[in-house]
Amino acid sequence: MFVFRAAVLASVLAHLERLETQVSKSRKKLEEPQNAQALEARIHELKRLRDKLRAEVKQRQARVKASTANVEPDQILEISEQEILERKQENMKAILQAYRFTGISGKLTSRGVCVCISTAFEGNLLDSYFVDLVMEKPLWIHHHSVPVFIPLEEISAKYLQTNTRHFLFVLWEYLNAYSGRKYQADRLQSDFAAFLVGPLQRNSLCNLLSFTYKVKPEGQSFPFCARLLYKDLTTTLPTDVTVTSQGTEALPSTWEEQRAAHENLFFTKPLHQVFTSFAKKGEKLDMSLVS
Repeated sequence: MFVFRAAVLASVLAHLERLETQVSKSRKKLEEPQNAQALEARIHELKRLRDKLRAEVKQRQARVKASTANVEPDQILEISEQEILERKQENMKAILQAYRFTGISGKLTSRGVCVCISTAFEGNLLDSYFVDLVMEKPLWIHHHSVPVFIPLEEISAKYLQTNTRHFLFVLWEYLNAYSGRKYQADRLQSDFAAFLVGPLQRNSLCNLLSFTYKVKPEGQSFPFCARLLYKDLTTTLPTDVTVTSQGTEALPSTWEEQRAAHENLFFTKPLHQVFTSFAKKGEKLDMSLVS
């Protein structure tokens, strides 16, 4: 409203100045003294009105400046931050609603939201982890149960402040893949221990496994040594597989074919599925799994 009134006043002042110029030019052309005197009086009246309008404009400008100065910048910033946090809470609700079928759930807390990440492999529910997020600026993690070997700090630095939805999804990928690898290693030790020659060796992330095995649990069977490496920590199948023979003797051609087939199986099938094949076929590898 003030901007509109100021524009009107400015227009009036400009119009008065044009009238003053026109009167000045007309006065030179007039020959009668009485006309000149009347115009001179008119000029003085217009100047008085102009000065009054200018004073009014200055007073209004001063009042607007004073009213703006009464609002502290911190108050404006505080209101803005509060609105941002409220939007983040609404966004978090939408994220949890969208992910409710993927293993990510949560509930609102007095500080923000506590997110629960449930993991599963082949339809088997495995471990669950929680992340307690505080809805402040910046968003930060108050508590969590994520294992120390999961790169939570790195994931948070990349995505937590800019894309909370992607942060939760990436964290779920890491945790779900870890649980899947651990599940396979546990199954190998518990269900197929008769095939192992010695203990299964694995690290905390279960992304490096090494073991010696035979394809026939009883009787004489040529042992193989396997090394499985999972470079991509968001996958449950290895990226590098090495299967070698134990000892220095050269393998017969049939055993070499079997070794190569084992490598392909470890690349494409979970561990317990591979050893299930060994259990069903004995020394004869189920070649249908290789194709």
